[in-house]
Amino acid sequence: MSTPPSEPLLDVCGLNCPMPVLKANRALKTLPAGTRLRVLATDPASVADFQAFCRETGHALVAFSESSGKFSFVIRKREDPSQG
Repeated sequence: MSTPPSEPLLDVCGLNCPMPVLKANRALKTLPAGTRLRVLATDPASVADFQAFCRETGHALVAFSESSGKFSFVIRKREDPSQG
């Protein structure tokens, strides 16, 4: 699983709810709108957590996969509504 150079990677493997979402939210705040963030997690609850997080915040969950107990999420940061 390779990550494009412009796609930051956040590894939260080993952390349990709510830490993966909280750390992803913190990371997204530092990124420009439209940037994709790849998150790696091992908590099975993170599947529902990231779906709900994206639904509630307006970020887009553009990809999700699971392999051998490791979950990968790609989240695209929403456009800033105050920008126009």
